[in-house]
Amino acid sequence: MADGINTFNENPLHKGLKEWAAGPDAEFEVPLEGYIIDAIVDGVLVEVQTRNFTAMRAKLRKLVASHPVRLVHPIACEKWIVRVDPDGKQLSKRKSPKRGRLEEVFSELVTFPQLMAERNFSLEVAMIQEEEVRLVDGRKHGRRRRRDFVREERRLVSVIESRLFVQPRDMVTLIPDSVAEPFTTSDIAKGCNVPRFMAQKMAYCLREMGAIVALERKRKGIQYVRSAENATGVEIGSKTEYEPIGVAPA
Repeated sequence: MADGINTFNENPLHKGLKEWAAGPDAEFEVPLEGYIIDAIVDGVLVEVQTRNFTAMRAKLRKLVASHPVRLVHPIACEKWIVRVDPDGKQLSKRKSPKRGRLEEVFSELVTFPQLMAERNFSLEVAMIQEEEVRLVDGRKHGRRRRRDFVREERRLVSVIESRLFVQPRDMVTLIPDSVAEPFTTSDIAKGCNVPRFMAQKMAYCLREMGAIVALERKRKGIQYVRSAENATGVEIGSKTEYEPIGVAPA
Protein backbone atom coordinates (compact mmCIF):
# COMPACT_ATOMS: atom_id res chain seq x y z
CA MET A 1 0.00 0.00 0.00
CA ALA A 2 1.27 3.50 -0.77
CA ASP A 3 2.53 5.55 2.15
CA GLY A 4 -0.13 8.01 3.28
CA ILE A 5 -3.07 8.69 5.57
CA ASN A 6 -6.07 6.40 5.37
CA THR A 7 -8.92 8.83 4.89
CA PHE A 8 -11.21 6.57 6.91
CA ASN A 9 -9.00 7.35 9.93
CA GLU A 10 -8.16 10.93 8.96
CA ASN A 11 -8.49 13.29 11.88
CA PRO A 12 -10.72 16.37 11.51
CA LEU A 13 -7.88 18.86 11.88
CA HIS A 14 -5.87 17.28 9.07
CA LYS A 15 -8.94 17.07 6.82
CA GLY A 16 -9.96 20.67 7.50
CA LEU A 17 -6.48 22.04 6.82
CA LYS A 18 -6.12 19.99 3.66
CA GLU A 19 -9.36 21.40 2.26
CA TRP A 20 -8.42 24.94 3.34
CA ALA A 21 -4.94 24.78 1.81
CA ALA A 22 -5.88 23.06 -1.44
CA GLY A 23 -9.26 24.55 -2.27
CA PRO A 24 -12.22 22.93 -4.04
CA ASP A 25 -10.52 22.37 -7.40
CA ALA A 26 -7.64 20.26 -6.10
CA GLU A 27 -7.02 16.57 -6.63
CA PHE A 28 -7.06 14.78 -3.30
CA GLU A 29 -5.32 11.60 -2.11
CA VAL A 30 -3.27 11.14 -5.27
CA PRO A 31 -0.89 8.14 -5.59
CA LEU A 32 2.58 9.29 -6.67
CA GLU A 33 5.97 7.58 -6.53
CA GLY A 34 4.85 5.11 -3.89
CA TYR A 35 3.18 7.73 -1.68
CA ILE A 36 -0.28 9.18 -1.22
CA ILE A 37 -0.23 12.95 -1.70
CA ASP A 38 -2.76 14.92 0.34
CA ALA A 39 -3.60 17.22 -2.57
CA ILE A 40 -2.23 18.53 -5.85
CA VAL A 41 -3.03 22.09 -6.91
CA ASP A 42 -1.76 23.43 -10.26
CA GLY A 43 1.08 20.96 -10.18
CA VAL A 44 2.09 21.74 -6.57
CA LEU A 45 2.04 18.85 -4.11
CA VAL A 46 0.35 19.93 -0.88
CA GLU A 47 1.17 17.97 2.26
CA VAL A 48 -0.42 18.71 5.64
CA GLN A 49 1.45 17.70 8.78
CA THR A 50 -0.11 18.66 12.10
CA ARG A 51 2.87 17.39 14.13
CA ASN A 52 5.96 15.15 14.00
CA PHE A 53 7.89 16.31 10.93
CA THR A 54 10.21 13.32 11.39
CA ALA A 55 7.57 11.04 9.89
CA MET A 56 7.64 13.15 6.69
CA ARG A 57 11.40 13.39 6.22
CA ALA A 58 12.01 10.57 3.72
CA LYS A 59 8.83 11.34 1.78
CA LEU A 60 9.57 15.04 1.37
CA ARG A 61 13.21 14.57 0.44
CA LYS A 62 12.23 12.18 -2.33
CA LEU A 63 9.37 14.29 -3.68
CA VAL A 64 11.21 17.65 -3.80
CA ALA A 65 13.81 16.13 -6.10
CA SER A 66 11.32 16.29 -8.98
CA HIS A 67 8.16 18.10 -7.80
CA PRO A 68 7.26 21.43 -6.17
CA VAL A 69 6.06 20.61 -2.64
CA ARG A 70 4.32 22.81 -0.08
CA LEU A 71 4.20 21.62 3.52
CA VAL A 72 1.35 23.07 5.58
CA HIS A 73 1.66 23.10 9.37
CA PRO A 74 -0.80 24.51 11.93
CA ILE A 75 -0.06 26.34 15.16
CA ALA A 76 -2.96 27.00 17.51
CA CYS A 77 -3.07 30.65 18.52
CA GLU A 78 -6.40 29.93 20.24
CA LYS A 79 -7.66 26.61 21.57
CA TRP A 80 -10.82 25.40 23.27
CA ILE A 81 -10.85 22.25 25.39
CA VAL A 82 -14.05 20.26 24.88
CA ARG A 83 -14.77 17.38 27.28
CA VAL A 84 -17.24 14.71 26.17
CA ASP A 85 -18.55 11.49 27.69
CA PRO A 86 -18.34 8.09 25.93
CA ASP A 87 -21.69 8.81 24.21
CA GLY A 88 -20.35 12.02 22.70
CA LYS A 89 -22.33 14.33 24.98
CA GLN A 90 -20.48 17.55 25.75
CA LEU A 91 -19.64 17.90 29.43
CA SER A 92 -17.76 21.19 29.36
CA LYS A 93 -15.93 23.64 27.12
CA ARG A 94 -13.27 26.12 28.16
CA LYS A 95 -10.67 28.26 26.46
CA SER A 96 -7.07 27.25 27.00
CA PRO A 97 -4.77 30.00 28.31
CA LYS A 98 -2.00 28.81 25.99
CA ARG A 99 -1.46 30.78 22.79
CA GLY A 100 0.80 29.36 20.10
CA ARG A 101 3.43 31.46 18.34
CA LEU A 102 4.80 31.37 14.82
CA GLU A 103 8.31 30.63 16.12
CA GLU A 104 7.10 27.26 17.39
CA VAL A 105 7.46 25.87 13.88
CA PHE A 106 11.21 25.63 14.53
CA SER A 107 10.54 22.89 17.09
CA GLU A 108 9.42 20.71 14.18
CA LEU A 109 11.71 22.14 11.53
CA VAL A 110 14.81 20.91 13.37
CA THR A 111 14.10 17.58 11.68
CA PHE A 112 15.07 18.87 8.23
CA PRO A 113 16.04 22.56 8.20
CA GLN A 114 18.18 22.05 5.07
CA LEU A 115 15.00 21.33 3.11
CA MET A 116 14.16 25.05 3.17
CA ALA A 117 17.11 25.62 0.83
CA GLU A 118 15.61 23.29 -1.82
CA ARG A 119 14.18 25.14 -4.79
CA ASN A 120 11.06 22.94 -4.90
CA PHE A 121 10.16 23.23 -1.21
CA SER A 122 8.01 25.77 0.60
CA LEU A 123 6.48 25.90 4.06
CA GLU A 124 3.16 27.45 5.01
CA VAL A 125 2.39 27.99 8.68
CA ALA A 126 -1.30 28.43 9.47
CA MET A 127 -2.21 30.19 12.70
CA ILE A 128 -5.50 28.59 13.68
CA GLN A 129 -8.31 28.35 16.16
CA GLU A 130 -8.96 24.76 17.15
CA GLU A 131 -10.96 22.56 19.46
CA GLU A 132 -9.28 19.73 21.33
CA VAL A 133 -11.82 17.04 22.16
CA ARG A 134 -11.12 15.01 25.29
CA LEU A 135 -13.00 11.80 26.02
CA VAL A 136 -13.78 11.40 29.73
CA ASP A 137 -14.21 7.65 30.24
CA GLY A 138 -13.99 7.25 34.02
CA ARG A 139 -10.51 5.69 33.94
CA LYS A 140 -7.16 7.15 34.93
CA HIS A 141 -4.64 7.89 32.18
CA GLY A 142 -1.09 9.10 31.86
CA ARG A 143 2.15 7.86 33.37
CA ARG A 144 1.08 8.82 36.88
CA ARG A 145 -2.61 8.13 36.34
CA ARG A 146 -3.55 11.73 36.99
CA ARG A 147 -5.81 12.33 34.00
CA ASP A 148 -9.41 11.20 33.65
CA PHE A 149 -9.44 11.64 29.87
CA VAL A 150 -7.82 10.69 26.58
CA ARG A 151 -7.42 13.13 23.72
CA GLU A 152 -9.93 12.05 21.12
CA GLU A 153 -9.31 14.46 18.25
CA ARG A 154 -8.49 18.00 17.17
CA ARG A 155 -10.89 20.07 15.09
CA LEU A 156 -10.21 23.11 12.94
CA VAL A 157 -12.40 26.06 13.87
CA SER A 158 -10.83 28.65 11.57
CA VAL A 159 -7.56 29.84 10.05
CA ILE A 160 -6.76 33.29 11.42
CA GLU A 161 -3.82 33.94 9.11
CA SER A 162 -1.01 32.10 7.37
CA ARG A 163 2.63 32.78 6.56
CA LEU A 164 4.38 31.36 3.51
CA PHE A 165 8.12 30.70 3.55
CA VAL A 166 9.62 29.99 0.14
CA GLN A 167 13.32 30.63 0.77
CA PRO A 168 15.61 30.69 3.81
CA ARG A 169 15.73 34.49 3.68
CA ASP A 170 11.96 34.49 4.31
CA MET A 171 12.49 32.70 7.61
CA VAL A 172 15.27 34.96 8.84
CA THR A 173 12.74 37.81 8.87
CA LEU A 174 11.37 36.23 12.06
CA ILE A 175 14.39 37.79 13.78
CA PRO A 176 13.40 41.46 14.20
CA ASP A 177 15.54 44.20 12.64
CA SER A 178 16.04 45.49 16.16
CA VAL A 179 18.38 42.54 16.81
CA ALA A 180 21.70 44.05 15.73
CA GLU A 181 24.53 42.04 14.19
CA PRO A 182 26.44 40.16 15.31
CA PHE A 183 23.95 38.51 17.65
CA THR A 184 23.74 35.47 19.91
CA THR A 185 20.87 33.17 20.81
CA SER A 186 20.36 35.33 23.91
CA ASP A 187 19.83 38.33 21.62
CA ILE A 188 17.35 36.34 19.53
CA ALA A 189 15.47 35.29 22.66
CA LYS A 190 15.22 38.88 23.87
CA GLY A 191 14.33 40.34 20.47
CA CYS A 192 11.65 37.73 19.73
CA ASN A 193 10.45 37.46 23.34
CA VAL A 194 10.89 33.69 23.34
CA PRO A 195 12.64 31.30 25.76
CA ARG A 196 16.35 30.68 25.17
CA PHE A 197 15.78 27.06 24.17
CA MET A 198 13.48 28.24 21.38
CA ALA A 199 16.05 30.81 20.23
CA GLN A 200 18.63 28.02 20.08
CA LYS A 201 16.36 25.97 17.83
CA MET A 202 15.80 29.02 15.63
CA ALA A 203 19.54 29.61 15.33
CA TYR A 204 20.22 25.97 14.53
CA CYS A 205 17.57 25.83 11.79
CA LEU A 206 18.48 29.18 10.26
CA ARG A 207 22.16 28.29 10.20
CA GLU A 208 21.54 24.87 8.64
CA MET A 209 19.41 26.35 5.85
CA GLY A 210 21.96 29.11 5.19
CA ALA A 211 19.89 32.04 6.43
CA ILE A 212 22.40 33.03 9.09
CA VAL A 213 26.14 32.44 9.40
CA ALA A 214 28.21 31.64 12.48
CA LEU A 215 31.23 33.92 12.89
CA GLU A 216 33.04 32.95 16.07
CA ARG A 217 32.45 31.72 19.57
CA LYS A 218 32.83 34.24 22.38
CA ARG A 219 32.11 34.14 26.07
CA LYS A 220 28.50 35.17 25.46
CA GLY A 221 28.04 32.43 22.85
CA ILE A 222 28.33 31.95 19.11
CA GLN A 223 28.12 35.19 17.12
CA TYR A 224 25.80 35.17 14.08
CA VAL A 225 25.02 37.45 11.14
CA ARG A 226 22.08 37.31 8.78
CA SER A 227 23.91 36.67 5.54
CA ALA A 228 27.09 35.09 4.25
CA GLU A 229 28.06 38.43 2.67
CA ASN A 230 28.73 39.82 6.15
CA ALA A 231 30.71 36.79 7.34
CA THR A 232 34.45 37.34 7.68
CA GLY A 233 34.97 35.10 10.64
CA VAL A 234 35.99 31.67 11.75
CA GLU A 235 34.79 28.20 10.78
CA ILE A 236 32.96 26.92 13.84
CA GLY A 237 32.78 23.30 12.76
CA SER A 238 29.86 20.97 13.41
CA LYS A 239 29.27 21.88 17.06
CA THR A 240 26.28 24.13 17.74
CA GLU A 241 24.47 25.38 20.81
CA TYR A 242 21.49 23.21 19.91
CA GLU A 243 21.62 19.77 18.37
CA PRO A 244 18.25 18.05 17.89
CA ILE A 245 18.04 14.64 19.55
CA GLY A 246 17.36 11.75 17.22
CA VAL A 247 17.74 13.71 14.00
CA ALA A 248 19.97 11.99 11.49
CA PRO A 249 22.46 14.16 9.61
CA ALA A 250 21.48 15.19 6.11
